[in-house]
Amino acid sequence: MGFADNLKNVASNMQQGAKTASITFTQRLLRLTSGFFIGIVLSLIIQEFTQSGTLMLLFFTTLFMMIVYRLLRSLSIFQIFIFDVICILIAITLRMYIMIAP
Repeated sequence: MGFADNLKNVASNMQQGAKTASITFTQRLLRLTSGFFIGIVLSLIIQEFTQSGTLMLLFFTTLFMMIVYRLLRSLSIFQIFIFDVICILIAITLRMYIMIAP
């Protein structure tokens, strides 16, 4: 009985560890993806205003990506998805405004 119980505990601990690792990996990947897209948009806007080069584009992309990555640290996967949906809606609204404005 003791060996079977230990084997069950090891198997359940491995399952729990794999579940936790996959959730953490998914959350980090979502934070990096969200940060990259927000960073690239903001850095392209700054590059257009300042007429700077590629090095500044990379710097601002990395800067904004890390800022967004740190800001989304405490959010769950579902909350990050909601954040992404809100960002997409804002981007669509701004695109519509740019296309309609004279």
